[in-house]
Amino acid sequence: MAIETSSLKWIVACATDDIDEEDVIRFDHEGASYAVYRIDDGFFASDGWCTHERAHLADGFVVNREIECPLHQGRFDIPSGKPKSPPVCVQLKTHPVRVENGQVLLGVPAQDAS
Repeated sequence: MAIETSSLKWIVACATDDIDEEDVIRFDHEGASYAVYRIDDGFFASDGWCTHERAHLADGFVVNREIECPLHQGRFDIPSGKPKSPPVCVQLKTHPVRVENGQVLLGVPAQDAS
């Protein structure tokens, strides 16, 4: 299900109950892969692939508002996507998230989502 606004299309990524606190899951949609997180501050989303090498962040660990890549243990700040420890040095793209009726919705550019 998708709801389109002027610049974003909101897509149901999962139910809020699908993600435990301090955890991450993978969400794939139309050829793109995302990581959806649940931390103390709420729900967040980013591109799914580490910016250092091709490892999916949903296979990593959530620790203190950071996602640790499963391949080389580099870390990103979950809310901002900023690199926090080597070997990652390129910021991770984050995506807007909202929660409605027990579902986590991911905002993707409307032109990229059909």
